[in-house]
Amino acid sequence: MDTWRQLKPLEWCKYVNKEVKVTAHEKQQHHGWVFTVDPVSASIVLVTFQEKGGTPTVRVVTGHAVQEVEVLQEGNEETAGRLRLIFTPPGAHALGPEEVRHRKESLRMWLEKNRIPVEEKGEMLCVANVLTVSAPYGAEDCSSSNEIILARVQSLVESNPDSTPDQPAIS
Repeated sequence: MDTWRQLKPLEWCKYVNKEVKVTAHEKQQHHGWVFTVDPVSASIVLVTFQEKGGTPTVRVVTGHAVQEVEVLQEGNEETAGRLRLIFTPPGAHALGPEEVRHRKESLRMWLEKNRIPVEEKGEMLCVANVLTVSAPYGAEDCSSSNEIILARVQSLVESNPDSTPDQPAIS
């Protein structure tokens, strides 16, 4: 049955943060909370929480093997937070909206001071229409298909005197 693989990414998003039962090839069944669905392969990343605070297990059910997905339970904010924590690097911290706004403004002013054309497009900074910087506005948050510009802007972002030392962050 190829119906799972024929769904669109927005339809797969409806399964994220929900507890499901996945029936796969040869009637194998897998239970867990959907962390994400790969939009290319239609593979499902399932997380199973152990009772009494044990280590959660992560299983990937490949998209071509999925025959049926049944929602068992809706998720809530607590479940979504637990799922995110599993994939958060140790030592990462959450930034508040005020800190994110400060980083964005600081970087924008630093780029302008260095005569780099930059404009705000929603939550992103767009540099010379060829590079974007997303929250939390560090060098690793730069994205461009032009590797030369990417490397130079990343270097400039790292040299911003107003930035805090980069630590992995969740926004």
